[in-house]
Amino acid sequence: MNKGELTKAVAAESGLSQSEAGKAVDAVFDTIAAAAKSRQQVAIAGFGTFAAKTRNAREGRNPATGDKIKIPEKTSLAFKPATALKDL
Repeated sequence: MNKGELTKAVAAESGLSQSEAGKAVDAVFDTIAAAAKSRQQVAIAGFGTFAAKTRNAREGRNPATGDKIKIPEKTSLAFKPATALKDL
C-alpha cells in the first residue's frame, strides 16, 4: 500500500473526502517526523512505537578494496510494533 492508497482507505473508513483524508495523513506523518527530529518517542496504543535511535560510529570495510573505513554515528527512525499488531 502506498500513500495514495492509504489516503483512499482513510477516506473510505472515516467518511472524509480524499482531500481531507490526505491532509490528515500528511499531518500524522509530519507530527511523527517532527517528534523524531526532536528525539521524542511516539507511542500509539495497539499499533506501536516510533523512536529515534542512534547507531554508534564504527569501523567498516570497503567491499571493493577491502580498505578499512570509518562509519560515522547516525540517527535513524525505528518502529517497534505493539503486541496486538504482532498477533495479527
